[in-house]
Parts: sequence; C-alpha cells; structure tokens
Amino acid sequence: EQEADRLNELIGRLLTVARLESGEDRLGRSPIQLAELLHEIAADAEFEAQNRRCHVQVVGDRDCVVMGSPALLRSALENVVRNAMRYTAEGTDVEVKIERHGEDAVIEVSDSGPGVPPAALDKLFRPFYRIDDSRERQTGGVGLGLSITERAVKLHGGSVRAVNRRQGGLMVEICLPAQPPGIAPEPPVEVSTVSRT
Repeated sequence: EQEADRLNELIGRLLTVARLESGEDRLGRSPIQLAELLHEIAADAEFEAQNRRCHVQVVGDRDCVVMGSPALLRSALENVVRNAMRYTAEGTDVEVKIERHGEDAVIEVSDSGPGVPPAALDKLFRPFYRIDDSRERQTGGVGLGLSITERAVKLHGGSVRAVNRRQGGLMVEICLPAQPPGIAPEPPVEVSTVSRT
C-alpha cells in the first residue's frame, strides 16, 4: 500500500511538471532555506532509514537560500534522498552536503551502494529507465523519481548529474541558482506543509 501511495504521488508530480513545462501552469516561487528543507526530508525518512540501519546526515551551509516552489523542490530532493537510501549499503549513512559555489547552491547526495555502470550515468534521469544489475534486483523501483527530479530542477534554472564515487557508491549533484547571502526566507513560507500519506 505504501508503494502504491508513493507511485501515485510520483505520477501526480510528473503531471505537475508536465503542466509547468507546457506553460499551462506557472511556477510559484518563494525563498527556501535548503538546510531546513533537507533536514525535514531527512526527518520524514527516519523510519525507513532505521529499517535499513542507516541515517541521513545533512551537513554544510545552513544559510543557503534559493527561490523556487517549495512543494516541487521538496519532491525533487526527496526523490534523490530516498533513492540513495534505497541503494546505500545496509548499516551505512547517506550524506547530504550543501555548499555555495559562487552564485550556485550545490547539493550533493551520496550513498555507499554499488554505483552504476559508467555507460548508464547519463541515462539515469530518463523516464522509466532501469538498470538491470544488482541495484534494481535488490530494490525495484519504477524509474520515475530521478526523471521528475531532473525536470523540476531545470524548471528552477538548475542542473543535475550523477557520478560514481571513487570510494564506492553514487553521488547525485544538484545545482540551483542561489540567493545572495543574507537573504532569508520570509516567515509565511512553509515547506513542511507537503507531507506523504
């Protein structure tokens, strides 16, 4: 039932992204503090993480702010974090690092799983793409999450890529245009109102 709910949520997000890309809907933008958003995502995923004896660690710049849709960015980042949790070696942590590089906010989500074949790295973000290796045999998945992430990030003027880590595992890097330092989110903006059922 939980997987069915997750699939329905992904399909809903996919339709939202498609409407935004077509111009049917407009992307609402508010200031979003990335550290706060990612800590909320990590907290929401804690039960699932405990089942795999892992923990999601959020480290780095606590003051980095981007402009965007709280619901859509939350979905995009949550997809990457949950993907890393699914594939990381049991008993190891998923690291989420936030850094400012010039005018960009850079989010790196790293797992300690088996990584992916080099030839598949550029295909990970295609809709319904699945890798026929130990990653998919062990975890399943429908191949929608990372595709939604890439399209949502591009709608925010950003980019996303995946690379194999030298020490093992996969790192997904998301770059988004950052607000100048010192600009904080406005009090009315709530990023915690989007929750899973």
